[in-house]
Amino acid sequence: MFMRRRARATAISCYVNEPSPVFHKNLPKVPTTLKLLPAPLANPELGKPMQASTASPFLAWIVASPGRALAALLALHAAVWTALPALLYPNLPLDLIEALLYGREWQLGYDKLPPLPWWLVEIVYRAIGHDFGYYLLAQAAVISALAIVYVAARPLTGPLGALVAVLIVDGLHYLSYTAAKFNHDVIQLPFWALAGYALHRSLRGGRLGHWALLGLAVGLSLWAKYFVVVLAAPIALFVLIDRDARKSLATPGPYVAAAVALIVMAPHLLWLVQNDFLPFAYAERRAVLSRGWFDHLWHPFQFGIGQLFFLIPSLLIALPLFVSRFLPRRAASETPIASLADAFDRRIVTLLTFGPIAAVLALAAITGRGTIAMWGYPLWMFAGTWLVLVARRSIEQRRLGRIAITWAIVFTCIAGAFIANYAVLPNYDHRYRAVFYPGERLALELSRRARAVTGQPIAYVIADMWTGGNVAHYAPSHPRVLIDGEPARAPWIDLADLNARGAVVVWTEGDLDVVPPRYRKIASEAAVQPPFLIPDRRGDSFVNVGWAILLPKPAFALNR
Repeated sequence: MFMRRRARATAISCYVNEPSPVFHKNLPKVPTTLKLLPAPLANPELGKPMQASTASPFLAWIVASPGRALAALLALHAAVWTALPALLYPNLPLDLIEALLYGREWQLGYDKLPPLPWWLVEIVYRAIGHDFGYYLLAQAAVISALAIVYVAARPLTGPLGALVAVLIVDGLHYLSYTAAKFNHDVIQLPFWALAGYALHRSLRGGRLGHWALLGLAVGLSLWAKYFVVVLAAPIALFVLIDRDARKSLATPGPYVAAAVALIVMAPHLLWLVQNDFLPFAYAERRAVLSRGWFDHLWHPFQFGIGQLFFLIPSLLIALPLFVSRFLPRRAASETPIASLADAFDRRIVTLLTFGPIAAVLALAAITGRGTIAMWGYPLWMFAGTWLVLVARRSIEQRRLGRIAITWAIVFTCIAGAFIANYAVLPNYDHRYRAVFYPGERLALELSRRARAVTGQPIAYVIADMWTGGNVAHYAPSHPRVLIDGEPARAPWIDLADLNARGAVVVWTEGDLDVVPPRYRKIASEAAVQPPFLIPDRRGDSFVNVGWAILLPKPAFALNR
């Protein structure tokens, strides 16, 4: 009997691992005698403590120092996923070319999306000036989000459980493979994680500081991407509907959060009103509209199945929490341990885990419009915490070892897939990949040819976003771009200055000997130049380049 009690207590101690003070009063208290138990961890399968001789020193270090283990994990993640794209992307990807094109203009809004990610890329360009800085920026967003998830989970699961929650979430390709291309999806991650942390602390502690932090996180999320509506709406409904959360409405907290959010959003909201909600018009033009009643069912189903597929690696990492030695009967026979989280805590985490995706599915079902798989980026930040809370299993060394090994396999497989896609498969499939685009060579060749004709560096480029953005980034003069030849898409371009200084018109499709119709309104007088070919970065395909020069006009000629 004594041995049974001792094993049970040790298992709980391993799960809790002396958590930091919690923010509410009604948590189950862990007996202080647990701290007096010897260091060897319990083996619940044998009903007695694990012998020190069989314990892994590495796992023992993780159990003793989960915070340091987290720091090592985040450092490894950032190092690998900064190095891989820096080494394997010879040309900047589409999202970063776009960010550099827009960010340099420092506008409060643009025709496509909110400005914050593009501002950050421009800051990195000015501060570092090297491509690896953009990949490091992406990883800064990712590891910040993971660190916040750890801090949010710690009072609910203990430090070791919080570390496991981070390992589970880190299995998502959204935080590794696709996060290499810093964009609006990636920058959402830390703000959504911060909103989840602040919401829980606000509802459990009621401190105005946490409510203000919630408003700040939601407000900044709008500057990142308008997708924040699928986070804000479930939170608002939860506060209205949940019996415990509703009590906060009698306090200043929710109103402080709303006020802070509106203050943070205000400059961009004002810009939207002044510009007739320009980004939404762009989104409307690109939206996949409903073709009938079937799409109201198919599009949400398609998105849900896709997200479930993307969750498979994370679920595999979490599997040892539910299956002991991969035998379900043994896992089912384990007695759930005492949890630091009460029912209200679990409802909050459940909201953060499933509320946003429920909102996405509901919107898709109501509108019938198509969804995009990459919308899943921020949806699962608290999935790991939810799984740890639901499992309620002791995280002793053997189970922790299986979790860590599974995470290492997933991490290695994702990194290996990235290497294979950009270093191995191109030798065989010859599929187009934007990162092999000859942006630098195109920009240098255009600069050389334009200077030979005009004697001046390129000041403006009239082209589509991808072609013009590459020229703007890689050309020595870093010209500004009139996107698609449409002043409405680049209202910051002074057309008088463009005409005075001249421009280069560039296109890579259609008849290379004739200026495309979409550019003629702006560059009808452009002189077409001989087209040329540029091999891509691998030399196994070519880009056909048509170009024309809009010669500079004297300033007095514009006033005649």
